[in-house]
Amino acid sequence: MQQRILIADVENKPSICFDTGLDPRSFARTKMSQSLIEPGYIVNPDGSHEVWKPAGVYDNNGSMRVFGQLFQGKRLDLLLEQVDSTIGNISEAAQQTALQAVTCWIRAKMFLGETRSALNPGAAFVTCDDKADNPKGSVFFAPENLSNRCLFIEGSQMDRYNCPDLAGMDIAAFCAGVMLYKILTGSHPYPTPEIYQDMREGNFLPAHLAAPALNEKLSSLIQSALLLPVANKRTTKNGTDILSGILEILMDKANTETAVQPLFINLPAEKKELREKEKKLFLFKQNVTVKTRRFAANHKYLLIGASVGFFFLLFVVLSTAKGFSQRLTTEGMTPEQVVSAYYDAFSSLNHMFMEACIQGADRTDINVAATFYAIVKQRQAYEMTNAPSIIQAKVWKATGGELPAPNVFGVTDLDVEFAGGSEDNGLVVYRTNYLLWSPDENYARNRSDVLTLKRDKRKNWRIVELLRSEK
Repeated sequence: MQQRILIADVENKPSICFDTGLDPRSFARTKMSQSLIEPGYIVNPDGSHEVWKPAGVYDNNGSMRVFGQLFQGKRLDLLLEQVDSTIGNISEAAQQTALQAVTCWIRAKMFLGETRSALNPGAAFVTCDDKADNPKGSVFFAPENLSNRCLFIEGSQMDRYNCPDLAGMDIAAFCAGVMLYKILTGSHPYPTPEIYQDMREGNFLPAHLAAPALNEKLSSLIQSALLLPVANKRTTKNGTDILSGILEILMDKANTETAVQPLFINLPAEKKELREKEKKLFLFKQNVTVKTRRFAANHKYLLIGASVGFFFLLFVVLSTAKGFSQRLTTEGMTPEQVVSAYYDAFSSLNHMFMEACIQGADRTDINVAATFYAIVKQRQAYEMTNAPSIIQAKVWKATGGELPAPNVFGVTDLDVEFAGGSEDNGLVVYRTNYLLWSPDENYARNRSDVLTLKRDKRKNWRIVELLRSEK
């Protein structure tokens, strides 16, 4: 990776340079010249600070560089990357250097307070030895927009140490928490590509599980820092409280940065085993929760559609089941009662109950009853009345039975006679004789039917055959 923030000789004088990667024309067109008025800050260990401003621009082989006052220090993000990612193989020297650099960075942020300074660790430089012109522990915060441009073209397209939802001292505390987590546990708290989503949702392994032997107070402060972007999980501590608490642990009374080793204690074997089990359980639960939540978020409309479809299907099934449960049957009726009820239903146009009486027999009567029923309902709707337009024949006959009878329909003079079979064997035959009156006919049809009845699967008697003759 070619570094775009570097020290180079400009006019025979070492300077800190920012290589924008732009040719002179593009530099002018993109208004990068405005970066010449953007300040940076050099913060000294005693709390004093000075404003750093670019001194000018020069062309280096077709690439425009902004340069200014020299600051001899090491880039903080590169120090962090030197900490090995495998716990147990961490370079103690790299870990110590990174920890002291981060401690100086936190102290410098506290000195600057609400003064806006570069957030990306790649834009911060720390003096780590006494040989430099700057006092050891000094921090240089490069101009933010200018340094971000350089880091972008370096390939550092993602700042893995800051959450874009925070501001002020909260974002500084969050950044400090992530850096300390990386140094003290050997791994980044948000290793996945969905880093910003993980930050917002608080998806990380708690510090006390990632490094069980770490100082409990420091572990708690790191946890509070990482929960700042998570509204429903954040603690009562704000960014300033967290940074102050961290500095109290990382700096002794002589204002000197502490070593890494004192931050860890010797854990008994049984406690280590307990923490390891707790870690595995936590990771399993978090993995399931995160995958479930994100699958639901990514397939929201599919799940909504599936849910609607499921509930519609459930509604259809329940409605069908309810319809079946409420369907008319001949349950509890004898064969003779079924026969009589069939003709009564025919006369009253109750085609639904006629359906319950029939199983495989001729459906002509049902079709006639259904047709007349539809005519009656249509006429009632047209005339806006509930008065029946067809009178049952037995009612008409009971009231005198005078002719002509244009609106009379149904069976009268019904005679039901047992013709054979046995109920014990599940098969009986009946013969019926009756008169059928129809609308607009001044005479009755003399009919004789032979009906065969059988038990169905529910042991109810049903008409399975109907043979008719007319005299």
